[in-house]
Amino acid sequence: MSKTGLSDLVLIGHVVRPHGLTGLLRIVSYAQSKETFLQAGSVFLNKGQDQFYEKKVVSVKTHRSVYLLRLSGLNSVDQAEIFKGAGILIRKDSLVKRDADEFFWYELLGLDVYLVTGQYLGILREIFPTGSNDVYVVENQGKEFLIPAIHEIVKEINIPQKRMVISPLVGLLDL
Repeated sequence: MSKTGLSDLVLIGHVVRPHGLTGLLRIVSYAQSKETFLQAGSVFLNKGQDQFYEKKVVSVKTHRSVYLLRLSGLNSVDQAEIFKGAGILIRKDSLVKRDADEFFWYELLGLDVYLVTGQYLGILREIFPTGSNDVYVVENQGKEFLIPAIHEIVKEINIPQKRMVISPLVGLLDL
């Protein structure tokens, strides 16, 4: 895998299947836009068991609810078929933050979550998009809390300390 280690990479999608006969890949993206692929310049396709293949991004375009990704060296359906189901990763250092208070999911997952009172709530285990804002799934001893990722609730995120502080709305944690 050249000089790039697994800890330097972040998963941004997966290959569904080939598209057409010319080596295009039909992919599901976890990134906010197709620009992420273009900015990265190259992707790493993971077929499991540390089998990574670095490929240069030639183009990416929207097709219904998926993207069509063209990579260098993939010129036929047979070449593309090899990567069916593969994870798509890019170098973390190729990601660009637009705002100081913008965080990537890989930075947030695993953070300890506290209330503004100092009480420990749990660990941020999962994030899912809802359209208007993401929702954080915080888990503690088998109990899950769904926390909207909005400024009114999330008061502090400290990546070096692996800590998030929230001020929940009345009733948010009740059940």
